Amino acid sequence: MIDCGFSTREVEKRLARLNTSAEDLDAILVTHEHGDHVRGVARLSRKYQIPVWMTHGTHSKCSPREDYPYLKLFNSHKTFTVDALHIQPFPVPHDAREPVQFVISNGVRRLGILTDTGSITAHIKTMLNGVDALMLEGNHDLEMLMNGDYSASLKRRVSSHQGHLSNDQSADLLGSIDCSNLQHLVAMHLSEANNHPDKVQQSFSSAFNGADEVLTLACQEQGFDWIELAS
Repeated sequence: MIDCGFSTREVEKRLARLNTSAEDLDAILVTHEHGDHVRGVARLSRKYQIPVWMTHGTHSKCSPREDYPYLKLFNSHKTFTVDALHIQPFPVPHDAREPVQFVISNGVRRLGILTDTGSITAHIKTMLNGVDALMLEGNHDLEMLMNGDYSASLKRRVSSHQGHLSNDQSADLLGSIDCSNLQHLVAMHLSEANNHPDKVQQSFSSAFNGADEVLTLACQEQGFDWIELAS
């Protein structure tokens, strides 16, 4: 599992919808310390004795160490393994202490994950180049954000270089990396106030010719079903 901002009960309910349970989890990988990403991590980890992986910087901003009895710290530039999976973290620009995202591989296929990022760096492009599946933030439509009800300070935060990716920024990324292996593209972290599924689809499709065939939009309430990569 990557991040957990839900209560343990909500996690259990969502996992049950996927015909699995928290007892099946081998690790919780944490991207950064913001509450909507870590609020439920410690309690879920303690209840089911699940190892929690995070950077030193993220841990320094989280609850005291005793809240994470199964804590494992990692270097944001070094690959580590969880059972048969190779986890490659990579740093991203976001308003947190030491935020990362991940590329996860079984040695054959590679899944890239990029949310909670304010701008695209050359290193991000290198990490996500040629992935077989990509979970990509399409947080906001910039025009909707700027004309919406958010305060001026929150608009600046979201749209800053350490904020969140707009549809157009993510589309630019898709247009600048090798997507020839891409079997699945999941649009993540869509703002309910500052975005619309049609705008996400239009932006992603304009950047990547095959997006309509492989695109899934993640829903905040229902999530999405299992997605399987062809071997």
